[in-house]
Amino acid sequence: MRAGPRTPPSAVGPDLPQDAGSHLPQAVFADLYDQHFHEIYRYIAGRLGRDVADDIAADTFVVALRKRDTFDASRGGVRPWLFGIATRLVAEHRRKEIRRYRALGRLRPDEVTESHEGQVVDWVAAESLRPRLARAIAALSRGDRDVLLLGALGDLSHEEIAQALGIPYGTVGSRLSRARKKVRSALEEDSHG
Repeated sequence: MRAGPRTPPSAVGPDLPQDAGSHLPQAVFADLYDQHFHEIYRYIAGRLGRDVADDIAADTFVVALRKRDTFDASRGGVRPWLFGIATRLVAEHRRKEIRRYRALGRLRPDEVTESHEGQVVDWVAAESLRPRLARAIAALSRGDRDVLLLGALGDLSHEEIAQALGIPYGTVGSRLSRARKKVRSALEEDSHG
């Protein structure tokens, strides 16, 4: 019985059996869940807060299971595919995300504790939460914010971000550069103002 061309192991990635082919067999989902739930949860919690992260992270795997036949290993690994699904689910909650960053932006530095919000900016900027950083992130376009936070919170490479969002590799670099420039500029304006 001929199964068709085998997907090269480098395209399948370490989280799939080499005989998985282009589509994801339902049998691997428990392993995928175990391998990726925590990082998907952390990414979503960083964007929307822990109160919705459990549900949206779980929804990410429900959507992935339902759409497993659309997975194409030749286009990239499972990890960026899952982050792409998570990012689309986050987009559905985008208004809440923007309100959250704006609310964080209104906090005075002395109101910031080592709460979840403090951890978000630790992930984004490797420093404690600064309200002006939250305001700068809220002011970014959705595309720029997605690229910035997939890299910072999801720890995805440029290539994985491109796969997750279905955009060209070069677009990732330009969006990331633009987002960093805007955030840097906003932080500099706030510190001088």
